Amino acid sequence: MSQTVQRAIELIRRSAEHPLSLADASEVLGVHKSTALRILQTLEAARFVRKTGAGTYVVGSGLIELSELALGSMDLREFASAHLRRLQRETGHTVHLAQLTGDEIIYIDKVDSPAFDAVKLPSRVGRAVSIYASAVGKVILAHLPRDERDRLLSHVTFERYTDTTFADRASLELELIEVRERGWATDNGEHDAYVMCVAAPILDTRGRVVAAVSITAIEVIATLPQLEARLPLLLDTAATISAELGYAAGAAPVG
Repeated sequence: MSQTVQRAIELIRRSAEHPLSLADASEVLGVHKSTALRILQTLEAARFVRKTGAGTYVVGSGLIELSELALGSMDLREFASAHLRRLQRETGHTVHLAQLTGDEIIYIDKVDSPAFDAVKLPSRVGRAVSIYASAVGKVILAHLPRDERDRLLSHVTFERYTDTTFADRASLELELIEVRERGWATDNGEHDAYVMCVAAPILDTRGRVVAAVSITAIEVIATLPQLEARLPLLLDTAATISAELGYAAGAAPVG
């Protein structure tokens, strides 16, 4: 582990215990104040520490958010596991569970189809998925509060992967309006031309989107209309998982 990383970890730990002044940080690390300040400013930009009105540094919301997401991921996989496997048996296609973690959407579970398409799908647990060129990405974005969606998309460099990619912010925003209104999203070969997908949001007790569940196939196995025909099963699975997380059916999603 590099010395800079070790210093950053130590400052995060100390700021969680009590407020740190710049002098405190310099003393803790045994470095000049200018070095301590650079590390603190980097941590502050990532929201791992926060500068108070008194000029001291305390643990930031970014670290708390990551901790909650990590715990939520473990709980979510446990809640969702049996439902994902049932959905795969009922549809015959690969099923994914994806979650927003930091600024990325990550696959946190996958149930492979025994069919040929399972061999060809590039997805895997722990892998990030395109936030704008995927069904799970679009359905999560569509149900996020506007300020959070703006923050995430401000970091995106749009790229046209295929002819169907929403490769600019304006066209994506129009798509997200439709996704939010109907409650589910599609991926019509928008990242990989041969991959089709439909996805639905999973909501928590506050009505906030916390994840997405999807069914996916390569086009020679199932076309997008064929996957859309499975929407009742997908939506029922998403609603069941949401209910187990405490979401009250009929409550308006936050966003």
